[in-house]
Amino acid sequence: MMAVKHVKTAEFDALTEAAPLAMVDFWAPWCGPCRMLGPVMEDLGTQYEDKALVAKVNVDEEPDLARRFGVMNIPTVVFLKQGREFDRKVGAFPPAAYTEVLDKAL
Repeated sequence: MMAVKHVKTAEFDALTEAAPLAMVDFWAPWCGPCRMLGPVMEDLGTQYEDKALVAKVNVDEEPDLARRFGVMNIPTVVFLKQGREFDRKVGAFPPAAYTEVLDKAL
């Protein structure tokens, strides 16, 4: 099983609402900082596999989701609890910035 789930618009609500906690990385393949954040998301996906959904949304393929969350810059990582946003980070940060939000919410 892959630790990080690549999510499409059609399945987004069902997945994020079913998860107790979700961290969604809005990204694009041509974005340098997004590519730097990729391995961090993979590590966090493994680390939080049983505790949180770690997902990626390609903004080029899913523009409606990006619009819905008001994503203006990428990478944008949105944190959701039962499908509701409670925090976000815009830009690439060190892993601790993400684990801090996840750990506090768990």
